[in-house]
Amino acid sequence: MHIEKKLKNMAIELPLPPQPGGKYLPYQRTRHLVYISGQICKLDGEIRYQGKVGKDLTEQQGKLAARIACLNALSVLKMAIGDLDKVVKIVNVHGYVNSAEGFTSQPNVINGASELLIDIFGERGRHSRCALAVNELPANSTVELEMIVEVD
Repeated sequence: MHIEKKLKNMAIELPLPPQPGGKYLPYQRTRHLVYISGQICKLDGEIRYQGKVGKDLTEQQGKLAARIACLNALSVLKMAIGDLDKVVKIVNVHGYVNSAEGFTSQPNVINGASELLIDIFGERGRHSRCALAVNELPANSTVELEMIVEVD
């Protein structure tokens, strides 16, 4: 499978890997696993979705934020392994949703990332996951996403 070609056919261009916002590595690799540090919905140096889902933003906007965070995670993954065709499986995704009080549809928001991974990688993109509500995120981002990926 040629993931780069598939991305092009889907009209998806991976952003440049974001710089870490603190004293941590963007990824850590141990043998066949790559751990991607938390990625927010930042593109070209700008947070695209800020605020709380269920108050400042709709669930659909939250899904779009999750998609952007996922694209950032994939750009970091590509930096780590050089070629996305080396992905054996997306193992796990942790999604954090900046949530208004009473908002309980975090799984639907993080589906924005999960659906993208399945669209890109097919069965290799299916993963275990958690979708958590949080009170705040860095830079008031709407979503933050971490991934664990098995690679060749």
